[in-house]
Amino acid sequence: MVCVSKIVLKDLSLTTNIGSYGPKDVIPKEHVLDMSLQIAPDLVLIENDGMEFVFDYDPLITTIEGLARERHYDTQEYLLTRIVQACAKYIEIEGVTLNLRKTPVLKNGSLGVEISVDKEYLEMVRIRL
Repeated sequence: MVCVSKIVLKDLSLTTNIGSYGPKDVIPKEHVLDMSLQIAPDLVLIENDGMEFVFDYDPLITTIEGLARERHYDTQEYLLTRIVQACAKYIEIEGVTLNLRKTPVLKNGSLGVEISVDKEYLEMVRIRL
């Protein structure tokens, strides 16, 4: 029997400064994060209603917001790397998929980077932290 549980965040607009642009370049107005956290099913399928029985994702979101505001980033990839490291600090997280995109690109598009890491990768990051 397979049971997979996720916490999903969509369309979080981050206040951040990413990239270097010339005078004729289209400067993104927004950087948007989607995040899917794989967590143990026993943190979702609970017998009692209470925060002490589930994964509290609010501190992680606060950390991500802080990382985004903290400095200028040359690349979306480096911010994503730092977010993966932040996720690794929570042993409840068994895998994570992140998608960070900027908009607009040209007139109306969006362009982003996506990464998925599994439990084994997060364990390796945890050892390095």
